[in-house]
Amino acid sequence: MSSDFTLRRARLVAILKDLGYIRSSKVERAMLAVPRELFVPDDVREYAYDDRPLPIGYGQTISAPSIVAHMTELLDPRPGDRVLEIGTGSGYQAAILAEIVGYQGHVWSIERIPELAEFARRNLERTGYIDRVTVIVGDGSLGYKPEAPYDRIMVTAAAPRIPEPLVEQLKPGGRLVAPVGPLPFQVLVVVDKREDGSIEVRRDLEVVFVPLIGEYGWKNEREAILQLSNSGVII
Repeated sequence: MSSDFTLRRARLVAILKDLGYIRSSKVERAMLAVPRELFVPDDVREYAYDDRPLPIGYGQTISAPSIVAHMTELLDPRPGDRVLEIGTGSGYQAAILAEIVGYQGHVWSIERIPELAEFARRNLERTGYIDRVTVIVGDGSLGYKPEAPYDRIMVTAAAPRIPEPLVEQLKPGGRLVAPVGPLPFQVLVVVDKREDGSIEVRRDLEVVFVPLIGEYGWKNEREAILQLSNSGVII
């Protein structure tokens, strides 16, 4: 079965490359190296190489491979970078980032749901990335000051606005990528912090992400559900 998954992974990567989601050799290598089937629950493992999000429990999802590839390309992590990820989920995106930054870099990833954080740790351990990724349980909208500043910050949950603490914890010359806007639809934004501390923001694709719950995100799940209800989405 592992060889079958390897073939399916290679086939999906080739498709994503043809479609333009994968544009660099480093993202291509990372997507080929990280076994997505080991970052999803057993009952959806057969769908690991379908290009779609999959449920991972607790109302959360693992993003579609095309979105993972595209956001990684936008972030442009480099070997040796210090990266902060908000929204660990199953740990798959953290593993992709860790594959690129290598042992000279490190990924700190924050997850608000303790059970998912533990799921991610187990996945990262069995795939060999645990030495390059530190999983923290907490409010991701606050960032993680003890290890700041960061070269790159990726947010994998939707915030109503760009969380100020994350911009503050970004190094001059650093970059942040996040889905920002109301629920259910957001826009990926790319924030570049100049050497003088000023920022440049550009908009990218329209996307749909689960809400970022926290002080600088949606205050709680009730507020997020109310926003979805007001948008006309059936929940």
